[in-house]
Amino acid sequence: GSCFWVAVLDGNVVGIVAARGNEEDNTVELRRMSVDSNYRGKGIAKALGRKVLEFAMLNNYSSVVLGTTAVKMAAHKLYESLGFKHEGVVEHYALPGMTRSLLERMFFQVRYHRYRLQLREE
Repeated sequence: GSCFWVAVLDGNVVGIVAARGNEEDNTVELRRMSVDSNYRGKGIAKALGRKVLEFAMLNNYSSVVLGTTAVKMAAHKLYESLGFKHEGVVEHYALPGMTRSLLERMFFQVRYHRYRLQLREE
């Protein structure tokens, strides 16, 4: 139920993405998508995202979900170009490893965006 893909260009790893299946709600979570900053804007992230969608369809998952703390609009536009719909924002999201101390709450006010792409109805 899980996969990991690596984008390689001229012998160099330029991007990664993972997918984790959840049998309980028949979804796939797109995780850890990243493209080397020197190779952004070349369609690599879109190709990696499509790979996750292909995996989800081939394995009969009903939807693909993702969560992101990305602040760059390009990331959000990418998800929407792949067909994802923005489902909401969690304000003051605690990143893994955060203690939620007063200092962290003052300086790390992270917004966590949730997206879903419905592939088929259950």
